[in-house]
Amino acid sequence: MRAEHRLIFLLTVAYRRLQRAIDQETAAHDLTSAQTGVLFFLGRNDGALIGDVSQALDIVPSAMTGLADRMERAGLVKRRRDGEDGRSQRLHLTAAGQELGKRAATRTRVINNRLMDGFSEAEIDVVSRWLTSLQDKFPKDKGV
Repeated sequence: MRAEHRLIFLLTVAYRRLQRAIDQETAAHDLTSAQTGVLFFLGRNDGALIGDVSQALDIVPSAMTGLADRMERAGLVKRRRDGEDGRSQRLHLTAAGQELGKRAATRTRVINNRLMDGFSEAEIDVVSRWLTSLQDKFPKDKGV
């Protein structure tokens, strides 16, 4: 196996470095990367069920509940009971959550552009397709 094809190693190192860069950006605004993900998701799906947010972000439900609690205490989201199923709760962005989400999106675009720097659109399309395929090859609820 050629050294440059050690994909697991390369993905692991890349993930750690990227996560540190994202954490540094989000920490400047007292956000975690998980909270940023919730803000982004709700920015496109305001009023989503907590379970739907959990599934979309690949966060276990118990962790999502705690995350929603912290974000509600921070004034970024509000919970409301679902009109059809009173046991379910929906998350809605507050004005502060909307504003912070917009600022986080700007910073994320900068990081995303940096990731693509030096690569053609065709190369980025292949990388994007490959990374997306990993979700099918290694489903969340299945073993390896």
